Amino acid sequence: MSNDPARLFEELVGLNYQLYSSLFLKLPLDAIEQTGTLLPLLSEACADGLSEGRTPVEIIEKFFEQHRDHFSEREQVQFLFKIIQYVERQVVLIDALEDASYTKIHQIDNKNALTRLAERAEDEGRADRLAALLRNFGVRVVLTAHPTQFYPGQVLAIISDLNQAISQARTGEVRDLLQQLGNTPFFQKEKPSPYDEAVLLTWYLGNIFYSSIGELVDPLAQRFPDAINTNAELISIGFWPGGDRDGNPFVTTDTTLRVAARLRQAIMQCYHQDLRAMKRRLSFRDVYEPLDKLEKHIREELAGSLEHENILLRDIYRTLDEVEARVVEKHQGMYVEMIQSFRRKLTLFGFHFASLDIRQDSRVIARTLTEIAEKQPGLLPEDFDDLSEDAQVAALFKCHGDVDPSQFDDPVIRDTIESFEVIRHIQLSNGERGAHRYIISNCRGPVDVARVLALFRLCGWGDQPITVDIVPLFETVNDLQHGGASMQSLYRTEAYKAHLGQRRQRQTVMLGFSDGTKDGGYLMANWAIYSAKEDITAVSREQGVEVIFFDGRGGPPARGGGDAYLFYAAHGRTIESNQIQMTVQGQTISSYYGIKAAAKHNLSQLLTAGLENNLIERPDRELDDLQRNLIRDLAERSYAKYEAFKQHELFMPYLEEMSTLKYYAMANIGSRPSKRGGGGAMKFEDLRAIPFVGSWSQLKQNVPGFYGLGSALKAQEELGRLDACLDLYQKSRFFRALISNSMQSMSKTNFALTRYMESDKCFGAFWQDIYQEFLLSREMVLKVAGQQELLQDNARSRLSIKLREEVVLPLLTIQQYALIRIREAREQDDQQRLAMYEKMVVRTLFGNINAARNSA
Repeated sequence: MSNDPARLFEELVGLNYQLYSSLFLKLPLDAIEQTGTLLPLLSEACADGLSEGRTPVEIIEKFFEQHRDHFSEREQVQFLFKIIQYVERQVVLIDALEDASYTKIHQIDNKNALTRLAERAEDEGRADRLAALLRNFGVRVVLTAHPTQFYPGQVLAIISDLNQAISQARTGEVRDLLQQLGNTPFFQKEKPSPYDEAVLLTWYLGNIFYSSIGELVDPLAQRFPDAINTNAELISIGFWPGGDRDGNPFVTTDTTLRVAARLRQAIMQCYHQDLRAMKRRLSFRDVYEPLDKLEKHIREELAGSLEHENILLRDIYRTLDEVEARVVEKHQGMYVEMIQSFRRKLTLFGFHFASLDIRQDSRVIARTLTEIAEKQPGLLPEDFDDLSEDAQVAALFKCHGDVDPSQFDDPVIRDTIESFEVIRHIQLSNGERGAHRYIISNCRGPVDVARVLALFRLCGWGDQPITVDIVPLFETVNDLQHGGASMQSLYRTEAYKAHLGQRRQRQTVMLGFSDGTKDGGYLMANWAIYSAKEDITAVSREQGVEVIFFDGRGGPPARGGGDAYLFYAAHGRTIESNQIQMTVQGQTISSYYGIKAAAKHNLSQLLTAGLENNLIERPDRELDDLQRNLIRDLAERSYAKYEAFKQHELFMPYLEEMSTLKYYAMANIGSRPSKRGGGGAMKFEDLRAIPFVGSWSQLKQNVPGFYGLGSALKAQEELGRLDACLDLYQKSRFFRALISNSMQSMSKTNFALTRYMESDKCFGAFWQDIYQEFLLSREMVLKVAGQQELLQDNARSRLSIKLREEVVLPLLTIQQYALIRIREAREQDDQQRLAMYEKMVVRTLFGNINAARNSA
């Protein structure tokens, strides 16, 4: 088989897709019998029609005239729904084919990136340095409560089975699974609860992460046993469903406790399975019995039939130590590696499995403290709002008392108060790592952090040590630019110094790509975050604090997604990188961590990127003053272009009237409302990043992934500095990663789909502005990268996008057709037609999002 990436993809995915798709056509399914033979004709009609400048309405109407001229409007709609269902299943087939071919497509040999790094370190005499790094280094992947993966659990199971059947060329089984897929519903009739979301994600914990992390860590432990066996943070999982309250009124303290209990149950099930496997091999005298006793104790806890208290971690460690000693001493060390591997998992996962983060918006936190102060006169100075920032922080750090949540009628205020006490309960049952972070969304500075510390004192913790990290989340461009000053102010406060002293002199700071891009555009958001990391690193090092950066990355490049290895491998010495922490959400969870091969590969890449940064000197990771000034200038010019666009009077009306923005709330994607602030008019600042970025993606315009970049680069060319940009691309990993990820966004655009908007009396000029900036951005990035087509240097990604975009083109056309009909129905006040076509738009969201894999 060829090693050429393009040919590999065509052989393993492209050709097999044609084969299995034709098999799908022959299945005895109602939807396929009605649409299978006509879908290729519709696909061709869409491609030809758009290239010839026809509108989606003209394309669909002409199609029916030629192939089903006797259909009534209702029959046409029913047929289009069948097309939608069929295309959804084609997307699943592509997912399964790519998963089945993952190791070959990604050209993963038996040595992962981490193993190769270890071998290189040994060859170059840096093994001791690498061992020292491994003692304290860590990667944390945080599964978020923002699901944009529309596949329900039963479809995910079919994809998993399809993957195996395709891998082993079991054609008959593939046929049966495709038929099962054809009869399985793809969408949820009701919104999932936060607990439902948690249950779905625990599937990945038990079926993917538990074994994948074990298989990744075990070989490393053979080389560096002292470092690996004692590092409980080397690879860890974070968890937001059930803890993330930011704008989600459906998350309650009861939900949080239920999710924590579910996480403990999930890890105990994994331990129980491992112990049963160990007993099958460790059947020796004085070895089997203690393992059997341990396994039964865990089984009784899982069954809820324990006569005594739950088992303690130290009891399991004691049993493993005794068993290992006997195996080594009396049984020639047979299968001792099973015991050691199990102990490492115990160290990594404890009783928590994944750390449950608590998150709340700073405005809710401020309102909660104000409500408490009104009921407790004297808690804060009467002139608190007029005090300086330093005086407010000092006053908040002096807060002490006891708050009764039942005194408050507002359920959000009451839950916010109770959430602080809930953390203590979880730490008692699941261990400190079960819930040890409180994240402040929309954090403006030191006062917001001080409010949270005050609420801990008031809400159940009193004078006890607060065994929780308080994590500011800087999101807007302004807050990012002031991040360094904010942290410096906190570090100089004696009360906060004392808190950090109890937290190993470590401070976690979260940086929000999603809202940063929404606020400042693609280039400025990335530069603002990079600069914020440098500033915060400098002030933290000066104060003797180890800062840990936690990146709020979404799926697409517009929200910090794209190639994670490229991003983290671009961090230089001016950015602390002893830990890599990032959110993973939406389709990115299933595409990056949906199978063990992918999970091991991507976790290995993250570990390697961080360790390389600390181990190996690379000039292309560092920015000199000239490069820094050039990127800053590009970012500022891009920001000015984006800000003017964002302030345009048609910006919000365009999204509301011409895109799918409002339909995300109707799609039952997740438990959170689609915007903050409840009801009322749609405001830009209240927009969630997912529907914001997702709406541009559905339009196939992907504005957040490129807008302003072309204008900024063109300005450099007009100033005679294009050569400097080309040189920057060659010499800076950071800039290359920015360009590459923007190319990915632009590769998923298709302005022919919405070209009809160009003649719209209201929005025509606005659409043309977007289109011209796209053309300019594509032209300039190709010049800078020296490429003839987007993603020329990444054949696998380019071809995957091309195949997926071709498959969903009928869906996209149907969606635009429906949006046009909706506008007509509104003008005619035809509520029946309006409801019919709105339902169609909602149904088209599923396939389009799943096909993109990282669209939100």
